[in-house]
Amino acid sequence: MTETLNKLVAKALCPKSERIFRNFPMLLSSYAPKIFSTLPIRKKTLATYRSMYKCHIEKTLGSIELGDISRSDIKETINNLHPQTAATTLAVIKTIFREALEDGVVERSPVHGLKGPKVMVAPRKFLTWEEIDKINFGKWNQQIRFLALHGLRWGEAVALTHHDIRDGRIYVTKSIHGATKSFAGMRVVPLIGDFKPLPRHPRTLRRALAPYGVTIHSLRHTYAYILKKKGVHVTTAQRLMGHSDPKVTLSIYTRVLDSEIDETAKLLSTLIGK
Repeated sequence: MTETLNKLVAKALCPKSERIFRNFPMLLSSYAPKIFSTLPIRKKTLATYRSMYKCHIEKTLGSIELGDISRSDIKETINNLHPQTAATTLAVIKTIFREALEDGVVERSPVHGLKGPKVMVAPRKFLTWEEIDKINFGKWNQQIRFLALHGLRWGEAVALTHHDIRDGRIYVTKSIHGATKSFAGMRVVPLIGDFKPLPRHPRTLRRALAPYGVTIHSLRHTYAYILKKKGVHVTTAQRLMGHSDPKVTLSIYTRVLDSEIDETAKLLSTLIGK
């Protein structure tokens, strides 16, 4: 009996291609950590999955066998979370049960068809280039202006070396998490101004930007707005920003500032001679 149990446990510890979990009851806390490392996802996404699991899933569901987890258990787990966190947590739970179905650990998924809370994404505040150009960010002036003028993600900018910058162009092929895996992420951006290495941790730039109510990522919106104001076509902007979906670029391009409304009013008023 003990020998049989040991064989089953050994199989559970094998790589996914060799896993045989069928008819083997297993706690969520025993199963989830094993399958995370087998998922075909980026390191950054994997880190998010593990964080969501540890912070919001393991405490409530970890001690329950996968086959005994009910729909109400899952709802109770996500109900009191912030909508965005709840949506991500639910996505992780769905991934776990998708793998469990494939492995034969469960015969049905209690999360199938379950919808999380509706996530309302408020427009991200950003500074225009004119505003940034007037602000003194202290020792991080050059780095913040570099991000605003090139639209790189922080992880991409941190990974840059002088070998990636040549002939008036920036060649984006990697990030702090490793080589860029998506076609959209690999791109060439025109170099504007000088490059100075960024700090290895984002907290320093966050502190410099916080008094102005913006984030490091909002500097990408600054870049998109610069492209829009200069008449760069949205499909070109999509390529420069590394968006795989043009809808993401369009969502920024369709942002309208109050100053633009006033400018439009002046233009239209000429039609009636005012």
